[in-house]
Amino acid sequence: YPVLLYLHLCFYLFLISFLICFSESLLLSQSCKLLKRFYLNGMHKPGDVILGGLFEVHYSSVFPELTFTSEPHDKMLCVRFDPPGFRHAMTMVFSIDEINKNSNLLPNITLGYSLYDNCATLGIGFSAALSLATGREEHFLQENCSGTPPVSYFATCSCLSDRRRFPSFFRTIPSDAFQVRAMIQILKHFNWTWVGLLVSDDDYGLHAARSFQTDLAQSDGGCLAYSEILPWGDNPKEYERIVDVMRKSTARVVIVFAPRMHLVELMKEVVKKNVTGLQWLASEAWTLVDGLDTPAFMPYLGGTLGIAVRRGEIPGLRDFLLQIHPNLHQNNTGWVEAGGALCTGQEDLENVETDFLDIANPRPEYNVYKAVYALAYALHDMLQCEPGRGPFSGHSCGSLQRLEPWQPVCCFDCIPCSDGKINSMECTSCPEDFWSSPQRDHCVPKKTEFLSYHEPLGICLTTTSLLGTFFCAVVLGIFIYHRSTPMVRANNSELSFLILLSLKLCFLCSLLFIGRPQLWTCQLRHAAFGISFVLCVSCILVKTMVVLAVFKASKPGGGATLKWFGAVQQRGTVLALTLIQAAICTVWLVSASPAPHRNTQYHNDKIVYECVVGSTVGFAVLLGYIGLLAILSFLLAFLARNLPDNFNEAKLITFSMLIFCAVWVAFVPAYVNSPGKYADAVEVFAILASSFGLLVALFGPKCYIILLRPERNTKKAIMGRGNTKT
Repeated sequence: YPVLLYLHLCFYLFLISFLICFSESLLLSQSCKLLKRFYLNGMHKPGDVILGGLFEVHYSSVFPELTFTSEPHDKMLCVRFDPPGFRHAMTMVFSIDEINKNSNLLPNITLGYSLYDNCATLGIGFSAALSLATGREEHFLQENCSGTPPVSYFATCSCLSDRRRFPSFFRTIPSDAFQVRAMIQILKHFNWTWVGLLVSDDDYGLHAARSFQTDLAQSDGGCLAYSEILPWGDNPKEYERIVDVMRKSTARVVIVFAPRMHLVELMKEVVKKNVTGLQWLASEAWTLVDGLDTPAFMPYLGGTLGIAVRRGEIPGLRDFLLQIHPNLHQNNTGWVEAGGALCTGQEDLENVETDFLDIANPRPEYNVYKAVYALAYALHDMLQCEPGRGPFSGHSCGSLQRLEPWQPVCCFDCIPCSDGKINSMECTSCPEDFWSSPQRDHCVPKKTEFLSYHEPLGICLTTTSLLGTFFCAVVLGIFIYHRSTPMVRANNSELSFLILLSLKLCFLCSLLFIGRPQLWTCQLRHAAFGISFVLCVSCILVKTMVVLAVFKASKPGGGATLKWFGAVQQRGTVLALTLIQAAICTVWLVSASPAPHRNTQYHNDKIVYECVVGSTVGFAVLLGYIGLLAILSFLLAFLARNLPDNFNEAKLITFSMLIFCAVWVAFVPAYVNSPGKYADAVEVFAILASSFGLLVALFGPKCYIILLRPERNTKKAIMGRGNTKT
């Protein structure tokens, strides 16, 4: 890409210049001498401490012809004055003047400034950054050609979070990683799972694209239909190709990480091809910029959702801006358009409609203001240090004469990254997904935790689940093979088969709780668990009711009772009770669906992947309905426990329901107090324990008689007459 090639070229030119500077410094009595001055637009004010700033006062430039065979003689010209950019620069001047007037902040210390126009051009911005880092005097104050780098107030690129590459970079605006996560949350909120991504061809856009694709894959929030890079400069054919991709795609949501100039060119092509019906998501670079809310663009951009930089109030800024006028005696700013008339200083700005005075919604300005004050307070704290009680080596203090970047410490969650040598410490907060290494010298990815198939706990639970499924299959096979025997026929074989099938599903659904949480597993696990157990318990409930009906029918005049408990009525009751649970699950999934979640609150050094239930009420209703059916079955079976021995099915049901209720009563407090993967393990254990309890209590004695005591598997024995002679 042209910009990247140009960046590399600038880097190599800078490296060559540095080597030349270093070589000549050895020849010039070990001092560093400035070989060439850059032609830069700037404003300067002397002071005890100089703060540097780069601002986009012009948003375009005219380059001289570069042959790379001889030194260019013409300077680069900055054109197209940008009033908001100049306002940002003046905000820094205002902040410094306000601090200098404050007797309680940096007393006896005067702040100065060096402000440069970067002209929205990489080469000019790079030259300005070098000037800020090294100075513009013929001889540097420091022999090693080094100086204090500036602090950026408005750089969101996540690439700048690398502390090894940028040790003196401190943020006063969130990284792009935060707005990437915010956009993914917006996508998940509206259930937009098929989106397009457009980014600018620079570090801002490319790093945002990489972060977005990574986070989107991890969150299971959706998929990218396409990802396109917007070109720099005049390239209508490329914009035409990109808009054609958008028009042909079925994705109706478009996310754009790019500055205003890209959006203007893109929207011209969108209007030309009449691409309507798109939902746009804007990054902070173009959310609130002027020039896009035109009558031509609004039919296409209306309804755009965007991430905006935080705003704040700056008292007195407007009055300060109204007082600004050119200094006719010391006008070295060079910020005058070619051919334009120089202001006299007598103009009344308050009656002029200009973007320069538009501070009704100060967002970048607020970050300039915060950046200057952050530096001022850091310097103030450093100067308040008492010798012998300082934070550096030997409890020493920093000084303005030898100020090092690692001395502007201003972080909200400080993690020492050194080996105990305080003077070499870079105190910084690792990114959210990283943690300090054991040596505390760099950031390493956090460990991830979830109930895995590869750890002992997960292997044990998986094995138990598969064993339970196998035992259900074996019992089902035994019952099918012996289906004509009195033991199977007398115990309502159809309901017995349904119970075995539902228990098999209960054992299998526990596998959904093991492994890294995905969107589909989070949604399916509780629905499958809830419906499977209701199917099982409703069969047991109907079976209990049949037992009571049969006993009542055996008494004189009770024959009419059985007509309400025929095969059709039994199936209908089981189906109706199960459909109620299915309806509960459906409402839960539609209204507040469970979803995977990356939890960083349990442990600072690891990321816990878990499924959040979405709606606690939905989960409670699901469990409560199962509990209601279980308690009802237990009560009915308990009432029928003293029936004659030929109806001893009620005793087995009573015992099985007692086990079932005991397991799930113990489950609730254990689940609430178990963090992360252990909550999943507790739920799996409850599923397996209750399933085994039902399987053993209901079918263990029957299998024992069928397989080991066949003499008791007769109609006489089951009817209570045993071997009595007829």
